[in-house]
Amino acid sequence: MTKRFVLILGGARSGKSSFAMELAEKKKGQRFYLATAAALDDEMKERIEQHKRERPPSWKTVEEPEHIPKVLKELRTECSVVVLDCITLWLSNLLHNGYDEKKVWEKVKEFQGVVRENDYMLIAVSNEVGLGIVPDNPLARRFRDLAGRVNQKLAEAADEVYFLMSGIPQKIKSSGEIE
Repeated sequence: MTKRFVLILGGARSGKSSFAMELAEKKKGQRFYLATAAALDDEMKERIEQHKRERPPSWKTVEEPEHIPKVLKELRTECSVVVLDCITLWLSNLLHNGYDEKKVWEKVKEFQGVVRENDYMLIAVSNEVGLGIVPDNPLARRFRDLAGRVNQKLAEAADEVYFLMSGIPQKIKSSGEIE
């Protein structure tokens, strides 16, 4: 059985995206980078540009902050691997665009359905936001709790899960070798 879904977790600037790219480079065929970041301010614009500079020119990039399941369906016949960077930004975008928790979970379930049906390897990056102090405001606590629950569901569905600290990946789940 071909393993198709890898989840990479870690804190901010832990090396998640670089590790995801390294894994994807081992796979032959067309590679896509599915970016969920929205350039809402100058700092974010610079982060996006830095990520672009780090990608090899052979990669194709799709920028989509909200409709991730739709894009993943569209890529079915075009690629061998997709790096989705990142789940937590996607969740933040959904909340920012007025989705309530019920609607977010509908999107997550739709995402899980696409993952089960895909013909390519999907490497998804997500922030582990639950290791720090409890946020001091309700919105931040709501986001932290939602992201934690979504990460749990995705980790359950993933064939492999890695946790990164200081650029060092630790495999925390494996159900076989990635082909």
